[in-house]
Amino acid sequence: MIRFRLQMAILALAGVLIALPASAQNPNWPKSLTLGTASVGGVFFVYGQVWANLASDAVKVPISTRQTDGPNHNIILTDSKQVELGMTTMGVALQGWNGTGAWTQGKKFQNIRAIFPMYDTMFHFVALQKSGVNSLAQLNGKNIGVGPRAGTPGTYLPLMFEALNIKPAAIRNGGASDMSSQLGDGLIDVFGFAAGLPFPAYSEIEAQRPVAFFAFSKSEIATLKQKFPELSDSTIPKGTYKTLTEDQPTVGVFNFAIANKDMPDDLVYGIVKAVMENNPRMVQGHAAAKETLPQNVTKNSFLPFHPGAVKYFREKGFAIPDSLAPKS
Repeated sequence: MIRFRLQMAILALAGVLIALPASAQNPNWPKSLTLGTASVGGVFFVYGQVWANLASDAVKVPISTRQTDGPNHNIILTDSKQVELGMTTMGVALQGWNGTGAWTQGKKFQNIRAIFPMYDTMFHFVALQKSGVNSLAQLNGKNIGVGPRAGTPGTYLPLMFEALNIKPAAIRNGGASDMSSQLGDGLIDVFGFAAGLPFPAYSEIEAQRPVAFFAFSKSEIATLKQKFPELSDSTIPKGTYKTLTEDQPTVGVFNFAIANKDMPDDLVYGIVKAVMENNPRMVQGHAAAKETLPQNVTKNSFLPFHPGAVKYFREKGFAIPDSLAPKS
């Protein structure tokens, strides 16, 4: 012990910075964290792996990922501390915060806090080219896959169809990769989803068969924005998929990473700092991360930020309204 202390003193005198293990520096930090993502084949699944690894390296706390059914499920798990971290679209988060979505069963999920902006989620559809389906007007009587029941498309698309007076023969749920397989096998006619771009499952099916991509018409977009104010105008740029030769207007909702409100402030600060200051590494993991930028913190207008996130963004000169900056 005496020899160890002497070595430490010599190094300190030499001006060498000794990095103690994170657990020694931060005794109140958990020894590990879990991040709720989504189903295989979705952007959350890929994106979550990227920032979990990046943040783990920065804060020296292992962050494992848990496959979930998507945003709704992530809110439920994060609110109840079954996971410490999650990801959600802000439309679903609004439903959860107010307890208004059918999936909430009237319960308000208010133990979650926003920590950083992720990317825009665009609604769009794919069908096999041979089906001839290339518009929403053709979806009456069709079998439509919409991804996991607790995901953003699983939540919103049935409501959108109702608002647009579209009556599918059936709406089916399942993981993104499973939906792609069902489309290829003819078990569903159309696969509709909402995701960051490019959506891996769409790229997968496009590589296997000739497909057609489509979204909403101008009048359909107007109707949806009136019905769902949380939606905003979005565009799927041409070239996002090889066969998409023109920009495709649509609607979308922004995504945010979330944490349980009881996570240590300095730990959240470290996670946010790591993600916000390493955008090139994030983009290497998934192109949607090009929107994972501090200036997009303004895309959240209602969900309180975690104090650790508030500290980071305010230090960097980004205004966080007091109404979104609770002390706990």
